[in-house]
Amino acid sequence: MSFDLPDLPYAHDALADLGMSKETLEYHHDLHHKAYVDNGNKLIAGTEWEGKSLEEIVKGTYDAGAVAQNGIFNNISQLWNHNQFWEMMGPAGAAMPSELEKAIVESFGSVDEFKSQFSAAGAGQFGSGWAWLVKDTDGSLKVTKTENGVNPLCFGQTALLGCDVWEHSYYIDFRNKRPAYLSNFLEKLVNWDNVASRL
Repeated sequence: MSFDLPDLPYAHDALADLGMSKETLEYHHDLHHKAYVDNGNKLIAGTEWEGKSLEEIVKGTYDAGAVAQNGIFNNISQLWNHNQFWEMMGPAGAAMPSELEKAIVESFGSVDEFKSQFSAAGAGQFGSGWAWLVKDTDGSLKVTKTENGVNPLCFGQTALLGCDVWEHSYYIDFRNKRPAYLSNFLEKLVNWDNVASRL
């Protein structure tokens, strides 16, 4: 079994008025995401990981003691990350559901404080990586950041919201202004209904 590039859940230009251009989605989804699919399929072919789920491969190939992860992990983890990323955004501009807002306020004190911590995590990630809102193993909500393709699955956490802070995610629209990209992501792009569904 090989993995396929999933279609975007909206048109390539659906987020353009919200700060993520058609050009960004054409590059990011059609080229970068597709490369993770193609490379991941090649790397797992004929190995013990062929036929396993994305989640099984991510958890099984992650090496907590490694300075740099292996090729299978890097591509399959980034494939999983991007599958989630597109779903976590949307053009509808939905308000945050009350159950999610309640959980965030309980964990962070306020929605604004959560957004502040999330933005700081993304802006403070040196080099490439991701900022996350996760449900930890004890059920609490936390903001984390991970390098490169590492994701919450590696730590037994549930990813509720993730923001890609690799430069290819924002450079066309925001150039080197990562904090502005993160602020725009939180205020205009997040599909809060999808985030709530992950609780």
